[in-house]
Amino acid sequence: MMTAWASNLRPQVTTSCLVLGAMGVSLGLSVCMLMSQNSSKKPMIIPSPRATHLPQLPTEETSSLPYPPDALPGARDVETPYGVIKVFEWGPEDGEKVLLLHGISTPCLSLGILGEALVEKGYRVMLFDFFGRGYSDTPTDIPFDIRLYSTQILLALASSKLPWTGNNGFHMIGYSLGGGIAVSFARYYSHMIRSLVLVASAGLIRSEHVSRRSRILYSEGLLPENLLRWLIRRRITPQPATTTSEAKMASEVVAATSNSEQSAKKHHKNSDASGGDSFDNAVLSPHRPNSTVSSVMAWQVQHQQGFLTAFMSSIRHAPIYEQREDWLKLGQLLAARRKSPGADEGAGAEPLPGLLGGKILLILGSTDPVIVKEELIHDATSVLGEDGFKAVVMDGGHEIVMTKGKEVAGLAAGFWSQSWMTWAQGKNHCI
Repeated sequence: MMTAWASNLRPQVTTSCLVLGAMGVSLGLSVCMLMSQNSSKKPMIIPSPRATHLPQLPTEETSSLPYPPDALPGARDVETPYGVIKVFEWGPEDGEKVLLLHGISTPCLSLGILGEALVEKGYRVMLFDFFGRGYSDTPTDIPFDIRLYSTQILLALASSKLPWTGNNGFHMIGYSLGGGIAVSFARYYSHMIRSLVLVASAGLIRSEHVSRRSRILYSEGLLPENLLRWLIRRRITPQPATTTSEAKMASEVVAATSNSEQSAKKHHKNSDASGGDSFDNAVLSPHRPNSTVSSVMAWQVQHQQGFLTAFMSSIRHAPIYEQREDWLKLGQLLAARRKSPGADEGAGAEPLPGLLGGKILLILGSTDPVIVKEELIHDATSVLGEDGFKAVVMDGGHEIVMTKGKEVAGLAAGFWSQSWMTWAQGKNHCI
């Protein structure tokens, strides 16, 4: 399914020429690129740096990479029909299980500090690189929509030696794109999910925040695909004296200039998430000081050959913009779990499995220009209801999960404890 704003865009030769002119791209360049298109059949799976980059490096260079393959404990490579998935799983085997889903651009190392903080609290965690990020391969013959992401989640869970879906399932924390995926996944697999925590979550981003330029660049059929890939690669590839961060990549998803300049100033004023040095230099692992947001992103853009494919397809097809249907369904599932089953079904009726307590946790950044807190709280209320979520606003921008991982872990653990007590009280009421 194509993103709503993209499906409404229709090819027009005049518009195409104007856009090309505005971007400083000559007609001759586009013709040359069309003539140079590779007519050979593209591979169904693009291998990750695990196969294309690591074999060329000596051991000492591999260990010094911004994102080495053993950056987190419990690393494994999981072979699937869609390509290899890089998975990390560690923590007490008898601890409550937590699955963490990362954002659209940075690999799962971006959630490493959060994962370590949860393990210190006694939880068992699992992280994995989405297809086309980090050390996971890239399938090229399927859109990066909720079907692919749901399949990857299930494949990662199935790769564990421990059962993840029994006994009220696992907690799920989704960051940015991962939050949008978590909601859509919960719509179909609510019985597996013990609770949901969404950090700076996509899913309800208003299409009005998509700039005209982004609508053109991430369209399908308006301009030749090779030309679009060339233009986007230029935009996301670090140039000398510049850096690439999650916030800068997120600017491809929304644009502050999509509304009035007054709105842009409101959401960008003093915002760390607008690409400030504090985030670019944020260390993603306390054990690896060279693993910063900017260094990992630069490494990925250079060596993950499937990243551009995954990134473009995710913007086009993933649950990022105005996914009201999925969120409404989640609201209904939560409401059903808040309702005491004893009232209509008689004594002894068991509470519905999963989503304990019938409420989710939203963690937002006070100066996040990508996920505007006022808008998300308003829109979440309209689909989940006032009783369907708890919202916490932290100081910071879009990358709070990286810079304040320990604080996020504390908020999540406190919420889980409260949700379990609510569920236990409801269960006792039915006995």
